[in-house]
Amino acid sequence: MASKPPPYTSPGSVSRSKTSRDEIRSLADEMLRASLTRGAASPASSVASTPPSYRRSATPAPPPSARPPNPAELLSRERNPGATRVGSSSITRDSITRGSITRDSITRDSKSSSVSSVGSSSSTSTVSAADAKARVRHLQREVERAKADVPRRATGGLFKAACSTDLLFLIDTTGSMYSYINAAKEQVRSIVDDIKNSFLNESEVRVAVVSYKDHGDLPNIEFLDFTPSADQVFEFLGRLNASGGADAPEDVLGGVYQALNVSWKQQTRCIIHIADAPPHGAGVLHDLGDGSDYYPRPGSEPHGLTYEPLLKQLIQLNVNYALLRVNSSTDRMALAFAQVYATSNANAKLLPSNVYSTQVNGMYSRSHSGLWSGASTKHADLQFEEMELGTTYSQLRHLVVRTVTTSVSRTAGRMSLALSTVPRPSAISGKGKSIATDLTAIREDEGSGGGVREVYFEKDPPQWDTPGWLDETLEVEGFCPDMVVQSANTLNEMMNADENIKLSVTQLTIRARSKPFAEGSVRVASYARTAASTSKFVVKSFKDDGKMLAHLAEDMRIQALCKAFALEFNGLLKIEPPIDFIVTTCLQSKAKVGSDGGCLSLEPFIDGEYIKYNNNSMFVKEDSLDEPDPFNQIAQAFSHFTFERSWGHFLVNDLQGVGHLLTDPAIQTLDHERFKLAETNLYEEGFKFFFVAHECNSICRKLELKSNREMVVSGHYEFRERWPTIEPTVCCSNKLCRRIVRLASTHESEKFPGYHWCSACWPQLQSSMVRWICMAPGPNHEFDMSKFFYESQGQLAPRRCPEHVEKDKSVSSAAVVGGNLWSRMKAVGPKRSISGRSW
Repeated sequence: MASKPPPYTSPGSVSRSKTSRDEIRSLADEMLRASLTRGAASPASSVASTPPSYRRSATPAPPPSARPPNPAELLSRERNPGATRVGSSSITRDSITRGSITRDSITRDSKSSSVSSVGSSSSTSTVSAADAKARVRHLQREVERAKADVPRRATGGLFKAACSTDLLFLIDTTGSMYSYINAAKEQVRSIVDDIKNSFLNESEVRVAVVSYKDHGDLPNIEFLDFTPSADQVFEFLGRLNASGGADAPEDVLGGVYQALNVSWKQQTRCIIHIADAPPHGAGVLHDLGDGSDYYPRPGSEPHGLTYEPLLKQLIQLNVNYALLRVNSSTDRMALAFAQVYATSNANAKLLPSNVYSTQVNGMYSRSHSGLWSGASTKHADLQFEEMELGTTYSQLRHLVVRTVTTSVSRTAGRMSLALSTVPRPSAISGKGKSIATDLTAIREDEGSGGGVREVYFEKDPPQWDTPGWLDETLEVEGFCPDMVVQSANTLNEMMNADENIKLSVTQLTIRARSKPFAEGSVRVASYARTAASTSKFVVKSFKDDGKMLAHLAEDMRIQALCKAFALEFNGLLKIEPPIDFIVTTCLQSKAKVGSDGGCLSLEPFIDGEYIKYNNNSMFVKEDSLDEPDPFNQIAQAFSHFTFERSWGHFLVNDLQGVGHLLTDPAIQTLDHERFKLAETNLYEEGFKFFFVAHECNSICRKLELKSNREMVVSGHYEFRERWPTIEPTVCCSNKLCRRIVRLASTHESEKFPGYHWCSACWPQLQSSMVRWICMAPGPNHEFDMSKFFYESQGQLAPRRCPEHVEKDKSVSSAAVVGGNLWSRMKAVGPKRSISGRSW
C-alpha cells in the first residue's frame, strides 16, 4: 500500500494541535446557522427597485465579505492570511492556532449538529455512478410520461394548407397601364402553373382581380372574385379597358376597399399591386402638389376613405402586400403603406431607389431587437415589400412567384407555431393530464386573461467582471450530454434510439443576473457564469412553470444528435472552422427537485451577430451576388446531409448562430414518436418545406447527395449507400462546453489523463487550482485541486486528496478516467466505410 502523504509544514499553514473542542463546536454551530439562514433575508432588506426574478428559488449572491465560508473554504490554504467573518465572529489564523484541531474531533462534533434532510445532503454530496444511472432512468421515464400526455400533433396537411394561396391582382387600369394589363393576362396561366410546381403540385391557387380607375370614370371599380380557374381570370383581364383618369392621382383607396371585400379563404394571402400613379392626398400619399390633385386633402374623396384603416384591415386579414413599382410617383404611397405594416410588427421593405427607404428599412429589426428566435409578436409573419417592375413587364411572372413563395414561408411559420401545445405537468404529481394551448406560441396571447408579469430587461452591456453584478446564486442539478469521442458507429446508434444519446448527471452553482436581457415566447434569457469558471453563459428560465424537465431534456438530446451529425459532416469535408452546435444543459433548482417547476437551461453565451440560415418552414437565407456568404452554402448542405445520411429519417434545420457556432436547431423526423415533445418537429411536412426551398450547391455535389425534391413528390427515394468512416474526432471534455476540436489540436494534461480540452477551457484548469487540507483521518497534509475540473464534470469538489478519496463502489471495473474507454475502443477497427442503411 502506498504510504500516506507527509504532513505539509509551513510557517503560514493551519495548525490542528491547539484549538479546544468547545471552540470547534461553537464554530460548527455558527457555520450551520449561517448556512441555514443564507438567502432568508426579509423583504424589507431588499432593494425596492430590484426587478422580480423568474427563477423563484434563486437567492441573491452575497458579497464575499458577507458570505459564510464552507468548511473547505475555511480550512483551505489560498494564501489569504487575513481575518474571515463567520456570522458575528472574527476568526484569524492566530485564533485558530491557539487550540488543538483534529479531523476526528471535527467529524464527531459536526455530526452532533448536523441536520438530516434530503436538500442538505444533495447539495453537499457527490452523486455516485449508481445514483446517476438511476436518475437518468428516472428522467427517461419522465420523458415517456410527458410524451404519453401529448396527443399526436395534427401536422398532416400542413404543407398543403400553408402553400395554398389566394392571389389578388390590384391593377390601375387607366390609359397608361395597357401593357401591364396585357402582361398580367398573358402570364396569369404561367404564374398559376409556376406556383403549383413550386409547391410539389400540392398548392391550391385561387386568383382574384380588382381593377380601379378614378372618380368620374364608369365603371370606376371592376372585380373578379377568387376563382381556381386561370382561364376565367384570363378572360376577365381580356375584357378590361385601359382608359380614363383625369388628374394625376387615381382611386387607389377605392381599389383597396374592394380588395377587402372579396372572399379571402386560403391561409396564404397576397396582393400584387401594379400601379404607375399614387392615391389622392397631397403631401401624405404623393409629392405631386395640390395643383395636380382634385382631392388633395386625405378623406376628401367622394367615398371618404383614408388609407390607415384600410391597411389595418388588410393586416387583420393576414394579407401580404407587394407593390410593383413602375416609377417614382408612388414612392410616398409606398412609404405610408409600409409604415402601417411596420408599426403592426410586420416586415416592411422599400427599394433602395425609393427616396423614403431609410425611414422604413430597419424598422422591423429594431422592433424585434429584444427578442430571440421564437419570440411571440403578432403579425410578425406578414410582409409589405416594394419590388421593381419598371417600364417593362418581363419580370412580372418572377416577382409574383417570389412574393407568393415568401408569403407561404411566413404562413407556414405562423401555422407551425399554432400547433404548439404545452402539457400540464402530471408525471410527478399524477394530477391533471389536460393539454393547454400555448397562447404565446401561436401569437394570440394578447388578452388571454392570465396575469402577465412585467419584465424588466437589462439594457446595458454585460458587466461580467464587475463584483456583484451577477446578483443571484442558483444551486441546481440536472443533466448534460455525455459525448466526447465520436466513433464509426456513434451516429448510427444515436439515430437508432433516444437511449443511445447518453446523458450524465451534473451539479452546479450558477451566478446569474436577475434582469433578463432578452425573451422568447415562453422563456427569458439572462447572463450567467458558473462558480468555478470564467466562461460566459446564458441561463434561460420559464416565465411560468408550464414545462417539465422532460421537455428540456428532449431539446438537449436534439442538440446532441445535431452535434453528432456535425462531427461526421466535418470529418467528411475537413472544413475549418468546423460547423458546431452549442450544448444545452437542462437543470432544476435543488429546492424543486422531486416536484414541478424550477426548470431552466444553461448554454454558452455567443457574442456576435446572429444569422439565420434556414428554418423549418421554407425560409432560406439569400446570398448577395456581390458578397456571398460561404458558410451559408455549408449550412444548407448540412441540412441536406442529415436527411441523406439518415436515409430520410431525420432532417436538421432551423439553423442559426454566430459564425460556425449554431444554436437552437430543429429536427424533423419520419417517426412520429421521436422527439415528440419538440414543437418545431413537423415530421414529413418538414421534409417538404425543406426541399421546396433547397437548391443543391457544390458541397451537396461533393458529398454525392442523391435525394431531391422530385423524390419527395414521387415518394421514391435514392440515397448514397456507403459513407467513409472518419478518424476519431472529439469534443472538449468540459460537459458545459463540448466544443468540437480536432484531435491534433486538443490539450491534454498528465494530471487528468483521457481528457481533451479546447483552447478556451484549457487555461482554466490551472488558473482554478487551489490547495486544500485533506479532511481524511490521519496526519496533516494538503493537496492541489482544480475547481474548474470538477465543475466541468458536473461534480462537487472533493474534500479529500486523491489518495484518500472514497472510491465509488458502484463504478464498473471496466470504466476508466473520463468514462470513454468503450467509445474509444469502438473507434478502432478495420472498417473503412459504413452503410447508410445499416442503422
